[in-house]
Formats: sequence, structure tokens, C-alpha cells
Amino acid sequence: MQGTHQPPPMREALREIDAARSPVTGRATDYPAGWHIEPHAHAKHQLIYAVRGVMAVEAEAGRWVVPPTRAIWMRAGMTHEIRCIGEVHMRSLLVSPDRAPRLLGDTQAVGISPLLRELIRSAMQVRHPYAHNSRDGRVMRLILDELRALPVLPLHLQMPSDARLRRICETLQQQPGDASTATDWARRLGVDVKTIQRLFLKDTGLTFGQWRQQSRLLRALELLATGEKIIDVALALGYDSPSAFSTMFRRQFGQTPSQFFAGS
Repeated sequence: MQGTHQPPPMREALREIDAARSPVTGRATDYPAGWHIEPHAHAKHQLIYAVRGVMAVEAEAGRWVVPPTRAIWMRAGMTHEIRCIGEVHMRSLLVSPDRAPRLLGDTQAVGISPLLRELIRSAMQVRHPYAHNSRDGRVMRLILDELRALPVLPLHLQMPSDARLRRICETLQQQPGDASTATDWARRLGVDVKTIQRLFLKDTGLTFGQWRQQSRLLRALELLATGEKIIDVALALGYDSPSAFSTMFRRQFGQTPSQFFAGS
């Protein structure tokens, strides 16, 4: 698929994607700041990746915030929507399920190596259909090899199904600096604090405190991507100091915020 283009109507885009017969195809689309890609699903697996800008991706499986050094592996048939934080240059890969039996089994955030990043750029210039033994065919086969080695990353936030927990989680997303404890919430909801903790573990796999920290981390990625200063982000999220925020960020991602966005 050669060159880039502006966002087409959703139905037209889905028809174009599903009609492609090649095992792997590339799709390049540039989106303006604030663009919302409405809920939809593909018949193919999709690597949702942007060489520029940050995306907030929501699906049945959860929510992710994705900078240019990361991507989302979206399983075929999974309904999802995307919000562009700033201008986004998306460079997606679409993979036929019958050609990807050993690829990731779940929708999740993944790391993008320098090699895969350049292969994705090359894929955008491939014309379809391509010959299996041509240069284009070899590039696409190498992409499949790289996709099988994608490292999974902790950028996921699982939303609970329990209505009481959803009230808590929606409040924390709207007010990330809220310092209310699980005990505070138990009192407001009229339940035992042990019930709150048990439900969080059951529905999200995280404790209340872990879920709130993960929610703050994803919100931090959004704010940092728009150019907010670390000190302002730290205070907005309820941390006592920028150093406390940076320590937590490094503990979670193994990098400082500036290192995390390197190469964006």
C-alpha cells in the first residue's frame, strides 16, 4: 500500500482492509489531533502502530495508551475504537488469521523494535498483490517473523464488570488525583472493604491500589504526550513530588518518562 492518505469513511476503510488478499498488508493514514475512530472490528488481526502521536485505544478487552515506541496487537473480530492525542500518523499492519497461527493469542500492548519499525515503514510502500519470492514478499515474511517475537508490555487497564467497581473506576479516571482509599469507597457504597478488594481482584486481576496506579500511569502518558511538564503531571495525579512520580514510572516501565518517549 503506497503513500499516506487522510481518514476515509469507516465503511469504505473496512471494505478496503477486508478485500486485501495478501497475507500481510500495510495501511498508512494520518489523523488530525482529537480525531475519534468510531467502534469497529476487522476480519483480520491488526498491529495498531503510529510513527507519530499517541493513541488511546479502547476495546472489549480493556484500555491502552500507546506512544510511538509501542503498539497494540488487536485480535481479529475484537471491537475497538481509537482516540488520537495530538496529530497521529498511523501505520498499521493487517494480518490474515490463517497466516498467523503462532502470533499473539490476546489483544495487548507490545514493544516495537527498531527493525520492526523500519519494516513497517517499508510495508507501506509495497504494492499488492506481491509475489511470494519477490523483495516485497520477503519483507512481509520477515515482518511475520518479527511479529512472533513481540514483547508484551504493561500498558493495559482492565475495566471491571461490577457496577459498583465501575463507579469507582470512572471516578478515578475523571479525577486521577483522588486520594480516596478502598475503605473510603466501601463506606460510600455501603459494602465491606474486603468485598471491594475481592471484586477488584476477580474483575481486573489487580488490587484497588494497583488499578488506581495503572490508571494514573496511562493518564500520565496522555499528559506527557501533549507536552505537559513532569511536575504538573505528578501533581495532577496526586503524587507528592516529581521524583515520587518518576520513581513509580521507572518501577513500572523500567525507564524514566523521557526515556520512555525517546524515538517518538
